[in-house]
Amino acid sequence: MKLEKILDQLNSFEKNSFLKTISSLIDHTPKKAKEIEAILSETDKDLKNVDNINIAKVFGLLEEEFSSYVRSEMFEAESQLNILIDILVRDGNCIMSREWLNELYEKEIKTIQQKIKKFEIELEDEKSNISERRKRDYIIFKECLKTAYFNDQLLRNQECKVSSDEQSVLFTLSRTMGLSQEEIKLINYLIIKIKKENIESIINELKNIGIVFYSKKNLNVYVADEIVRVLRKVRGKEVADKYYRRILKLLREPQINLIAKNHNINWKDSLDQKIKSIINEGIGFSDVLINDMHKEGTKISDKKIAINNLIEDGLKISKLKGVTIEDKLTSLIEYFEQVERDDKVGISIDGYENLLSDIDQFLPNFKKNIIETFELQEDDIMKSSYLLDYNLKPIDILDLMSENNLKEFAEKVGAKTRGNISLNILERYKDSENLYIENYHLIASRDLSQLKENGLNIKEVDLGIKFEDITKLIFTKLGFKVDEKLRKGLNTTKDKIDIIINLSNNRLIIIECKTIKEPGYDKFSSISRQIKSYIKLAESNNFVVIKSLLIAPDFSADFEKKCREEYELNLSLITADTLKNILSGFKNTSLKEFPYQLLMKDVLIKEDWVLKAINK
Repeated sequence: MKLEKILDQLNSFEKNSFLKTISSLIDHTPKKAKEIEAILSETDKDLKNVDNINIAKVFGLLEEEFSSYVRSEMFEAESQLNILIDILVRDGNCIMSREWLNELYEKEIKTIQQKIKKFEIELEDEKSNISERRKRDYIIFKECLKTAYFNDQLLRNQECKVSSDEQSVLFTLSRTMGLSQEEIKLINYLIIKIKKENIESIINELKNIGIVFYSKKNLNVYVADEIVRVLRKVRGKEVADKYYRRILKLLREPQINLIAKNHNINWKDSLDQKIKSIINEGIGFSDVLINDMHKEGTKISDKKIAINNLIEDGLKISKLKGVTIEDKLTSLIEYFEQVERDDKVGISIDGYENLLSDIDQFLPNFKKNIIETFELQEDDIMKSSYLLDYNLKPIDILDLMSENNLKEFAEKVGAKTRGNISLNILERYKDSENLYIENYHLIASRDLSQLKENGLNIKEVDLGIKFEDITKLIFTKLGFKVDEKLRKGLNTTKDKIDIIINLSNNRLIIIECKTIKEPGYDKFSSISRQIKSYIKLAESNNFVVIKSLLIAPDFSADFEKKCREEYELNLSLITADTLKNILSGFKNTSLKEFPYQLLMKDVLIKEDWVLKAINK
């Protein structure tokens, strides 16, 4: 769930710890201080008085400082932040009940303790499955950590701790040895024993640092998507588990076995279990693709070919920047991060809803797999709105299916079974009508590149007509009579009204649609002449225009001011985003027709009070 959306759900007290942390970082002159100053200058510079949209923007400018701050908190000797962060960054754990977090924490502690016992035995056993080279790496790292932790006590009779400088050296050492996060964690807790905390202490620690939000009203813990991305980097995880899984599923089993053997994972397990273990062990994403998946002695040129095939043929991603393997993987990581930041779903929301419904019908046991993989705490999860709050999109759900399940499901829903079956299934659920509505604001702002990325290919010359068509569709879905016959009958070669809403009894609403690339529509004199001419045309045919509406991407302050002063037009302004959100809210009401009176109240129509009114 996005930071802005979480902040909207909380009271000022529940935001307080996070805002204190952000304020403290701002006080220490961050790198992007000027940009932050520009945002805060519109208020009294107190974050408590800044709206949630701008708080999210400020956090985005402070990600680097926030990351350093969290790392410093992890250096505390008794800190269990590494354990807690490993729980929080998993794909399904951005929203948790208090009890569910406690359950996951206790389960994690128990698992680590069991692993430590097994690991300690294998480390000392001459006949263990760990290779001698790997055992040597573990022992070297263990002895270095032991020295770093105890040296203050031994030399200066001070509290045991690992300083930030020592932590930096240990981090470099672990990277050089290719140790996974899980391997580091096990060695760490061989030296520094785990002390189990109660759930109140855990939530307070995380909340006070500013990592999580806690709602006392519903006893839920929230971790914003933006914070998850930072925490993931702090723990050395280059991509989210769902993208890691997508890559691993494209590898051949012998490649998976090589990775498993390099990191003390049972290579005789099932393929799905080995993939799950590789992800859970925290093995470096880049390390796997550069080293672990290749046989010893593989040439760099052959590695490059294998990775290019994986990206272009497997993931169907073309034109990623980078000449070297490292550069190419950096571009791939950035690509996945951009996908995660995007709100686009790939298909329409209605299409996603239909996909989940069909999965539930044709693969009824698959829901259990989703719940277990993403550690979801509820049973009623097969809803697009629920999964999207966890940033789980259709492709993320299909990625969990085995090849047999994918093929079986594709056959049952009539999707092609050749080529990339997941993409074929998504194509089957693309609902063009709703997809156009979801991208309505991009059509309004003539954003061709983003439209293309979202799966809509529209010629620039057709954008204006397409915007009118989707506007008509939206008003029809709002229950209005879009009267095309009357519009064509009234229009002349000189006056061409875009849309007419017929309210019966000769009462009309006239709608004008404007697409524009530049921000802030401001051509008042032009639109004023147009609409006055349309009103005169309608009145000459014995109709009464009770309202005129202008739909555009957004409007300049000066344009809005002039509209207020020009009473003859009776013109109201609606941004494309607002109209789209009004339709979305209207769908959740029992109303059959949108109350047109709500369009009569102000010059600039705002969705918040409209949605509040229709939900009474």
